[in-house]
Amino acid sequence: MNKSENKHTRRRFLRELGAGSAVLAGLSLAPADLTGSRGYAQDPDPPSASGTITKLSEHLFVYHGAVNVGIVRQGDKALLIDCGDGSVAGRLAELGITLVERIVFTHHHRDQACGAHGLTARGAKVTVAETDRDYFANVEAYWDNPKSRWHIYNFHPHHLMLTESVDVDESVTDGQTFQWGPAKLQVVATPGHTNGSVSYLVEVDGRRVMFCGDVIYNNGQVWDVHALQKGFSRGGRGIRDYHGFLGAQDELIDSLGKINAVRPESLVPSHGVIMDDPPAAIDLLLKRLAECYDKYVAISALRHYFPQLFEEYVGRPGHMKIRPGKTPPDCLRHFGTTWMLVSNDKAAFVMDCGSTRAIRGIEKLIADGEVNKVEGLWVTHYHDDHVDSIPEFQEKFDCPCYADEHLAQVITAPLSWRIPCISPSVARVDQVTTDGQSWQWREFRMTAYDFPGQTLYHDALFVEGQGVKMLFVGDSFTPGGIDDYCALNRNLLGDGVGFDRCVALIERLRPTHVFNCHVGDAFDFTPEQCQQMRTNLAERQTIFGQLVPWDHANFGMDQSWVRPFPYEQQAKPGGEVKLDVVITNHATEPRRVACRTAMPRSWSGQSAVGAEAGEWVEATIPAKTEGKLPVTLRIPASAKPGRYPVPVDIRYDRRELPQFSHAIVVIG
Repeated sequence: MNKSENKHTRRRFLRELGAGSAVLAGLSLAPADLTGSRGYAQDPDPPSASGTITKLSEHLFVYHGAVNVGIVRQGDKALLIDCGDGSVAGRLAELGITLVERIVFTHHHRDQACGAHGLTARGAKVTVAETDRDYFANVEAYWDNPKSRWHIYNFHPHHLMLTESVDVDESVTDGQTFQWGPAKLQVVATPGHTNGSVSYLVEVDGRRVMFCGDVIYNNGQVWDVHALQKGFSRGGRGIRDYHGFLGAQDELIDSLGKINAVRPESLVPSHGVIMDDPPAAIDLLLKRLAECYDKYVAISALRHYFPQLFEEYVGRPGHMKIRPGKTPPDCLRHFGTTWMLVSNDKAAFVMDCGSTRAIRGIEKLIADGEVNKVEGLWVTHYHDDHVDSIPEFQEKFDCPCYADEHLAQVITAPLSWRIPCISPSVARVDQVTTDGQSWQWREFRMTAYDFPGQTLYHDALFVEGQGVKMLFVGDSFTPGGIDDYCALNRNLLGDGVGFDRCVALIERLRPTHVFNCHVGDAFDFTPEQCQQMRTNLAERQTIFGQLVPWDHANFGMDQSWVRPFPYEQQAKPGGEVKLDVVITNHATEPRRVACRTAMPRSWSGQSAVGAEAGEWVEATIPAKTEGKLPVTLRIPASAKPGRYPVPVDIRYDRRELPQFSHAIVVIG
């Protein structure tokens, strides 16, 4: 087959596999306030999207596409290990293969399996881990479940769920072996990247090769960090996923040990490069995981809440001492996650309202004569335990609501966002503040600040008066340090970015009292501790940059570096949906990007394969900015009522990222 014939075959195959049509045009750029100065050299040889094939033995090959696809050949038939976007099918004829008989999957993420429908329509049977069966065969249950949309505190399964179900013909379990053609395959459960991840040890032609999914990327590297967010138990205490930064590392470490135990000659990851010295690759990864986690624990706010979880780390070099608490000034009251400031003449200014407990407490103070009226509400961040009861609060106390301009976008239109701990409650914001804006309230001088700490969508309020300087930081700090225990909150690394920006503000303002909404005492930090935190964050940028194969650590930390906006919207059959695919370039240099959306197969009327995907739109995004790529999705008049995830393909520099993100369209 010559080059032009191959190109035609691949294009035709992808057209048959395609999943949508879209109109894409234009690019707008917006500052992202991402001024971190250090970047990292991208892996010099990332998996090529050009469709190269590596021959491992007479009957075993690897297709290097958006993911690495294993190919076991027997005559003109093949067994595939994962299938990626399905483009592997356009190259199989070169190996004399005319039929894909079976596909076995390492895990359920879309980038591993989004091409499955086109292959199953041509006769391929599907094998998955028993633990992943529902995540292939019944994905609609996930997308239709409100728990997958609101109050998101658990991240396994990950939101990279398939957008449409795939029929499963067979499931396998840990330790199971089976023969296919000339190869013997052994199933090894390797959770970590997902709960149900498995690897396949393939023995063929005298070789032992492990196809290990996203357990490892390369020597000492993993594909991303945010997928390892998971709750864990230690010292008699346990926490849920939201608090589990790198919480899946224990499972991952066990999985790496199981891989070593079966002594493969080579490792073939889904994302990454073939490794011919598995023990060395794994040892370096274990070392880096331990180093990164130690650096995280050293200044973690979680040590204040769950000291039993971190007893083994107490007294380690470089770990910041936990600050003693301070008695709050008499002008403050505390209810749950609400702080309330009371002036000399008994007026009240409230910080956050996550539950009716705060409302009842304020009503009692008014009834007892301690407060005569409520004159303002300040919102620190969008998390549900800080905003759930704002609508009722605003009905009870008719007062202005204040929020930073970035935060206001979330709490006034939560339907447009998919981020952790988000509430469907809609707040009314009367005063949208800008960074450094000041005003006088009673005897207090108030100053608003953009404060991207616990979440990127967060602010802080600095209050000076009655002889004290108080900084209300939402949930961003405790006496133990910084509150970055959920990677999906977008805790970005860099000079002047994320927590570095927040600590620098504390250094400049020198508050006498710092207040966390969950902590009843005040606290503060010494100048030495502020410097210790900033040094730690700078070191993290280096070591986490080594752990992931991207050109900046934040790509591996920040799940939302690609985000369709608005995330969810309603439409009618025959109508259209407009959205922006917002891409954050964390790198220190401009990057070429592209996107396209894909139509759900059911909209096309082709139940087996689907319609053609839309054309790509490309643009160059400057360093440390967000690029907004406008997209229009036309909905067929035949589309039935329902809730539809619409996947978005991404090209970033040399990487192809199929169905890397998604938006939600609700019809009817």
